[in-house]
Amino acid sequence: MTNKGNPVLTESVDGILIITINRPQARNSINTATAEAIGLALDELDNKADLTAGIITGAGGFFCAGMDLKALLAGEKPSIPVRGFAGIVEKPSEKPLIAAVEGYALAGGFEIALACDVIVASREAKFGLPEVTRGLVAAGGGLMRLPQRVPYHLAMEWALTGGLMDAEEAYRASLVTHLTNPGAALDKALEIATRIVANGPMAVRATKKIIVQSQDWTLEESFQRQRQQGGAGRESRANRTRHCRRACPAGWDVDDATRSWPGQMAADR
Repeated sequence: MTNKGNPVLTESVDGILIITINRPQARNSINTATAEAIGLALDELDNKADLTAGIITGAGGFFCAGMDLKALLAGEKPSIPVRGFAGIVEKPSEKPLIAAVEGYALAGGFEIALACDVIVASREAKFGLPEVTRGLVAAGGGLMRLPQRVPYHLAMEWALTGGLMDAEEAYRASLVTHLTNPGAALDKALEIATRIVANGPMAVRATKKIIVQSQDWTLEESFQRQRQQGGAGRESRANRTRHCRRACPAGWDVDDATRSWPGQMAADR
């Protein structure tokens, strides 16, 4: 793990990069140094072949309160080129990223969670975009991503009232995929990430890319691009055999499975 005095801590565990926002004295709010450090951590996740998935969480039982207003008033910017606010919202990782939320994920903190692919939360967690209550507009991607994650009218109500939603409500809306006891969100996120890492890393990366990008594709374009991405995400024969040995039902012929896994894309055959 990196130096505990840093605004962001990173730790690699069995192909998983754990990114911890480490400013509990400021409710893990985002200043320039924190945005830069998160961006560097995501660069590491994207560029290292031995990392397949990432987790982002907050220290001290608090996920993130959004922008550090004191730092902003002092002239700091909580964003970096390319990746944007908090080093993530405009260009998240190309690999799966899980938000492990304890406590509050507010304003830009909620937008960080929304930029992730899976959200795991403690039952005591709370989410919200309260910017409108202060005469502001949420500008970190929350207004675009929230309607993609929950039904339109629910997104409208949450965004227009600026109210807080508890973890149970977020779970019922399918925004949160797993609820945990307080203090256990990171453990559950690690469990999910471990299951992801057990799969072929190139296939995992290509799968995420297709899901993220296909929302803007026509049906014809979807299949054409899926074939392209499927070819790019094809594992070596050795890797496919290794993964199939773990995943095949009892009695299956592993060699046959690597050639014709049910539902496998034509580009992978």
